[in-house]
Amino acid sequence: MSFLDVLYFIVPSAIFYAAPLILVAIGGVFSEKSGVVNIGLEGLMVIGAFVGILFNLLFADTFGGATPWLALVAAMLAALLLSLLHAVASISFRADQVVSGVAINLLAAALSIYLVKSIFGKGQTDFITERFSRYNVPFLSDIPVIGPLFFKSVYNTSFFAIAVAFVAWFVIYKTPFGLRLRAVGEHPMAADTMGINVTRMRYVAVMISGALAGVGGAIYSQTITNDFGHATINGQGFMALAAMIFGKWHPLGAMGAALFFGFAQSLSIVGSRIPYISEIPNVFLLILPYVLTIIALAGFIGRANAPLANGKPYIKGQR
Repeated sequence: MSFLDVLYFIVPSAIFYAAPLILVAIGGVFSEKSGVVNIGLEGLMVIGAFVGILFNLLFADTFGGATPWLALVAAMLAALLLSLLHAVASISFRADQVVSGVAINLLAAALSIYLVKSIFGKGQTDFITERFSRYNVPFLSDIPVIGPLFFKSVYNTSFFAIAVAFVAWFVIYKTPFGLRLRAVGEHPMAADTMGINVTRMRYVAVMISGALAGVGGAIYSQTITNDFGHATINGQGFMALAAMIFGKWHPLGAMGAALFFGFAQSLSIVGSRIPYISEIPNVFLLILPYVLTIIALAGFIGRANAPLANGKPYIKGQR
């Protein structure tokens, strides 16, 4: 197997595994750009994964091939509603944002498993029958080198996640909404003085965060696991949080970090088929994504500057 063959094998897989991480990490960017720490990305992703699979199983016969996409909408709404709990606690009641996020994680995990056991009578759901399918992009897949790398045997969800990253960059840095969002995250009092409703902006940002995390969770469960159980997400939300920090709270930086972590995850799955890498004990490949997450955070968290008001509740009139 040549080096190019290895790339043809691992790059599409890396993008495939990175897609959910990209969406969840960008959701975290929106929340933290507004000044609200969202440790609850893991829990929001769990709810999205559960609702996505549940909707798929219940309505596959009704909607057919459109079911996975409609499941993303259902997952988005469910996670958005759950994120409102975090918004109310951390913005309106000024609770500790980290504690509130941890509570979201615990609530989501417990609630989803309880519902799975109540509905299915076992610890995990059935496998879905309507899935996102791979396809070759017409014309582009025929381009030498680039075609097999990026446009052969791909999922629409991968392109969707990358498109969301660029849209998020445009919204945050090129629109009045993005300017207001960054203002309330850096200097909320100055933003308030200029007539910007800090509370409303932070609520909107946390809701966007929840929506994107829910979609990311549903994509993960409908493309990678095809069912839902207690170990379906298994730290993916925390990995997305690490990608957000590794990417220095920038949408494109978060996308790049998510692709890096996606590469590590794909290596742990398909590494046994690649020469030389196949000789590495499987346990080391399985822990590789988490080790790289720790190394990335340890090496970059001190050098990356979060928004100045991140994690600080805003009290109108308080200096």
